Amino acid sequence: MRLVDGAAAIQGDLPASATREVDVPVEAGDAQDTGIRRFSSLQIVRERQGTVLRAVMDWALTIGGDCGVSLASVEHASREHPGDVALVWFGAHPELHTPETSPSGGFCGMVLRAIAGEGHPGVALDESTRIPFDRIVLVGARDVDAAEAELIAERHITTVDVEQLGTAEALLAAIHATGANSVYVHVGLDVLDPSALHGLADLVPFGLTVPALTSTITAVRVAFPVVGASIIGFSPASPTAAGDDLPSILRMISALTR
Repeated sequence: MRLVDGAAAIQGDLPASATREVDVPVEAGDAQDTGIRRFSSLQIVRERQGTVLRAVMDWALTIGGDCGVSLASVEHASREHPGDVALVWFGAHPELHTPETSPSGGFCGMVLRAIAGEGHPGVALDESTRIPFDRIVLVGARDVDAAEAELIAERHITTVDVEQLGTAEALLAAIHATGANSVYVHVGLDVLDPSALHGLADLVPFGLTVPALTSTITAVRVAFPVVGASIIGFSPASPTAAGDDLPSILRMISALTR
């Protein structure tokens, strides 16, 4: 519910004419023997997002919720720009599990693997829309499970550490190396250091500052066309706490859209 409150707080500071709301089922949903908690509700949200996204004339910025909302948004961007999208994934966690390796069964921990076309077939993107690992750049990941670390090494997934983001040069070079001409930017707010934002449910130290994140996003947007983006994981403890964080989040939105 804190994620719902966070998304609603951000929506309140955005122009109503430029926003579309996707209703999330109140019921938890059922795993349906997939190993993915709330699988049935996830499918409903994905379908509803797809309907909204198909009506968008320009690229869309998706506000979550957790990182599961990026599945439908990346799928849409990839369908509109087939074979030409690099995915820049800002987040403390790489989200590279499958139902077989996940310690929790939560889809948020599997979404990037699904975007790459792997995992349960009910969520994995198909050959026409998946973003292969050689077009994915992980940025700021510092809480990595053993199974994820093994996959990163085996598939040679490109990573850019927090320490490399004093400037954006390493990230821009990594994107250029994918060969893609456009980017989708996913921002999991836990890429930030807990001291930078109060409304984080998952506190992972040694993250980015807000100025470092916004300047990096700006550099990416200047260098490459942005064809989709998401900002997820805003989990304020109260309306007052949300108000304290909103200026920082609005700076990120401005970096993506101005």
